Amino acid sequence: MGSSVTPVEESPFDTTGIEVGADGIRRYTGLPRTVVDMLRSTVERHPDRTAIVELGGPSVTYAELWDRALRVAGGLRDAGVRPGDRVAIRLGNGLDWALAFWGGHLAGAVVLPMNIRLAEPEVEYILGDADAAYVVLPGAPLPDGEPGEVPIREHGDVAALFYTSGTTGRPKGAMVTHENFLSSVESVIRCRKLERGPDHVGLISVPLFHVTGCCSQFMSQMSLGGTSVVMPQFEPAAFLAAIEQYRVTLVTAVPTIYELTLRHPAFATTDVSSVRTASYGGAPIAPELVHRLLEAFPAARLGNGFGLSETSALATFLPHEYTLEHADAVGFPTPVNEVRLENTDPETGVGELLVRGPNVVAGYWGDPARTAETFVDGWLHTGDLATITDGMVRIVDRAKDMINRGGENVYSVEVEYVLTEHPDVVEVAVVGVPDPVMGEKVGAVVLPRDGAGDDLVPSLIAFARERLADYKVPQFIRVLDQPLPRNAGGKVLKTALRGTEGWVEVPRR
Repeated sequence: MGSSVTPVEESPFDTTGIEVGADGIRRYTGLPRTVVDMLRSTVERHPDRTAIVELGGPSVTYAELWDRALRVAGGLRDAGVRPGDRVAIRLGNGLDWALAFWGGHLAGAVVLPMNIRLAEPEVEYILGDADAAYVVLPGAPLPDGEPGEVPIREHGDVAALFYTSGTTGRPKGAMVTHENFLSSVESVIRCRKLERGPDHVGLISVPLFHVTGCCSQFMSQMSLGGTSVVMPQFEPAAFLAAIEQYRVTLVTAVPTIYELTLRHPAFATTDVSSVRTASYGGAPIAPELVHRLLEAFPAARLGNGFGLSETSALATFLPHEYTLEHADAVGFPTPVNEVRLENTDPETGVGELLVRGPNVVAGYWGDPARTAETFVDGWLHTGDLATITDGMVRIVDRAKDMINRGGENVYSVEVEYVLTEHPDVVEVAVVGVPDPVMGEKVGAVVLPRDGAGDDLVPSLIAFARERLADYKVPQFIRVLDQPLPRNAGGKVLKTALRGTEGWVEVPRR
C-alpha cells in the first residue's frame, strides 16, 4: 500500500502563465497582492458598473461598494479593531454581508464568515476559538466611521477563517490566505472558461458564509467586474424570476437547488435563455439530472466543481464536454492543483485523495496538532476516498463518515458527540439516510437506557435542536433493543445500519 500520482498529460484548462516554485507548487503569475488590491483594480476599471443587487433590496455600484466598505472599515477601527484581528460576520446573504466582508478586509482584519444556522453553543465556541475582536450582528447597524488608510497586507497573510465541522466533535478554522483566495478565483475563471470582462450576471443562491458562495461566486464576480444578484434565501420561484428579470448569465448551485427549480411549475414559462454557465457541486449528482440540466439550459456550459474549505473552494472541475459521459466524476485538477492517491487498494484503485496547490489553506487556526495531521509535506489529506483514471477524479466514499445533506456537510461524529450527552442514551450512531431531493438526510440509531420513557424521540430531538444547527438535527430515528453492531476492534459497523428499513421520520416543527 503506497501512494500514486496520476498526472494529467493534457489539461482541458488554460495553463498559461504558471510557474513552479522552489516548494514544487504550481502558481499563477501576475495575481494581485491581496484581495483588496483585486477589488481596487475592479473599482478603477468599472466604477459605475452595478456590483451587487440584493434580491428584493438595495444595490450598489463598484464605486459605492468601495466607499461604503471604507466607512465600515473606519467604524471597525474606531471600535478598536487592528490589522490581523478577527471580525466575525453573523449575517445572512445580502448587501450588508458584502459591506461587512469588504469593510473587514479594508480594515486589515481577518474576516470570519459565520454559518447563520449554528446553534448558540456552536457560535460561542467558534467566537472563543477565533478570539474575535468584533462581531457584526443581525439587526444592528454596520460599523460606520471616517475612511482612513488601508493597512498593507501581504500575499501569504491570513485573510479569512472558514470554520468546518470536525470529526472530533469540534469545528476547526481553515486559514484562507490572500494567495488562497486569489488562486481559487483565477481557477474558477479558467475552469469555467469565463470571458474576462464585466458582462456577467451571477445569481448567488447558496450561502456566502461557505467558500462556494464566497469564493467561487462572489469573489470571482468581483474580480471580473460582473454583477452579483444575491438571494437572501433560496426559493425556487424567486430563483427563476431573478434569472428572467436580471438576464442572469451564470448560476452555481448544489444539485438539490437545481432539482427543486426544475420541478417548480414556473420553470416551464420562465425564459432562461440568458444562462451561459451552469455549474454544480457540493454533493453527488444523478446522471439523470445532468441530462435534464442540459435540456433545461440549452445555451449553457455545464460543469461539476469539487473542493473543500481547505482548498478555498475549487480543487477539481469536470468541464462541459465530459459531463454526460462522466457524470459520476468530479473532473480534472485545476491548472495549479495536483492530486494523488495514498494507501491505494491494488485491486480497486481506491485510495485517499490528496491535493496540493496554492489554494490549499495555511492550516487550522490555533490547532497545530490537527494541522500537522491533515497537511503533510504540502499535501492536503482530504479524507475522501477516490480513484483517478487518465487524470480524472472520482469520489467513491467519504472516509470521515460525512453526510452530505443537500450540499451541507454534516459529520456524523459531531452529531453523535451531542446526542450521547442525552441522559437516556446509552450509545448512538449517526448515518446518512438516502433522500431523492436532498441526497442524504441525517439519521440516528439509538440504544436507550433501561427505563427510558416513550418520549425518548421527541426529547432527543428537542435536545439536539438546542445544541446543533437545524440541518444537523436528525430527521430520522431508529431505536434499538440491543447494542450497536461492532467489529472485533470495537468499531461500529455503520454499513449494517444504513438500510432503508425501520426508520421513524421526525415530525417537522
